Amino acid sequence: MRIVNMGDWPLGEQDEQLHQPGDDPLWNESYYLDFVADDGELGGYVRIGLYPNWKRTWFWARLVRRGGGLVEITDHEAPPTGLTISADAYEADLAATDPLRTARLRLAAPGLSLDLEWHTRGGVYGYQLTPRYEVPCEVTGTVDGRPFHGHGERDHSWGVRDWWSLSWTWSSGRLSDGTHLHGTQVNLGMPLPWPAFTVPPGGGIEHADGFAAGTRFDGDRPARTRLSFPGRAVTVRPVAFAPVTLVSPDGAVAEFPRALCELESDDGGTGFGWTEWHQPPGWRQHGWHPLL
Repeated sequence: MRIVNMGDWPLGEQDEQLHQPGDDPLWNESYYLDFVADDGELGGYVRIGLYPNWKRTWFWARLVRRGGGLVEITDHEAPPTGLTISADAYEADLAATDPLRTARLRLAAPGLSLDLEWHTRGGVYGYQLTPRYEVPCEVTGTVDGRPFHGHGERDHSWGVRDWWSLSWTWSSGRLSDGTHLHGTQVNLGMPLPWPAFTVPPGGGIEHADGFAAGTRFDGDRPARTRLSFPGRAVTVRPVAFAPVTLVSPDGAVAEFPRALCELESDDGGTGFGWTEWHQPPGWRQHGWHPLL
């Protein structure tokens, strides 16, 4: 198992489990899992975000289709019971069945049923500035009882998560030649060594130094994002949005447009993935241009 850890904190199989929470009310531990079918016609994501000091769990599930249609579950007052949630309208369970190699998610709800496994492809990438890791994956299982095969990414982070202060672009996808790509840029108005990696077809994960992202908006909606990796630029275009609205304990509102996207690289490669453009109060002034 190849692990590229850019941080100075250890990263290993033990980190698939829950961590000891800090004291801040917004200390959060979250697990993301997204997926896109091989043909790009169907995709979705699930997030379990535990707020032990706020005494709740945020649970999101989304399923979208290219031609239209959105199935969604948003529960911001789920019971703080860990990675197995039993609520009135749904039941969900997440387990690292083979730590850092395979994770399984099961969700049963009216109108949405998932039984999927995320199989690591290329390795695991640890962030530099915060305890967090991303895992490019092949995804198999069933969606609404039908066989599913595709690709996606999962991540796990823990620490203070203030959704109402910083904006960012996060993008992950896979090209048809088998290349996985991931990049994150926080909009601070200055270039930094942003978390980014690539996985060549059949190869191992590598940090991508010098990543940057720039986005053009149509009103408040992202219309096009340009991802710049060393030696390769990729254009991302949303095809199906699956957003969330986030309200802080004191009433601040942030919008979280997340979308299934088409990817096109300058060398002609195409593919699919997920991208998010987080929009807290004042987000327009945060600088959504490339910072190279």
